Amino acid sequence: MKTNPEKDTELHDKINRETGRVKWSELERHFASGSVIYVSEELDLIDVALRVAHDDKDSILKWMTAGTVAKVSDLQAQTWTAADATLWASVVSPFVLVQPEKKSLH
Repeated sequence: MKTNPEKDTELHDKINRETGRVKWSELERHFASGSVIYVSEELDLIDVALRVAHDDKDSILKWMTAGTVAKVSDLQAQTWTAADATLWASVVSPFVLVQPEKKSLH
């Protein structure tokens, strides 16, 4: 695999094509297995997925330390279940990265 995420346009495009909106209820079984990762709205989901695919430990650790990337908490899961939330999701095996839909500025 290429080692420079910024230059891996092929994988970026693949992840972008395979990212979509998913109901939280469809992800609950993945959450139960501990494989669902929260990505803050301030980050680009595709960029995070690309860096996870490249095992970019420095970026991932920086985001985890800042709290912008983390395992989905029980409270988040309960909130999304109660709201019947739809999230953006991207699969980077064995993980499913999820991000709440960004708030509209209009």
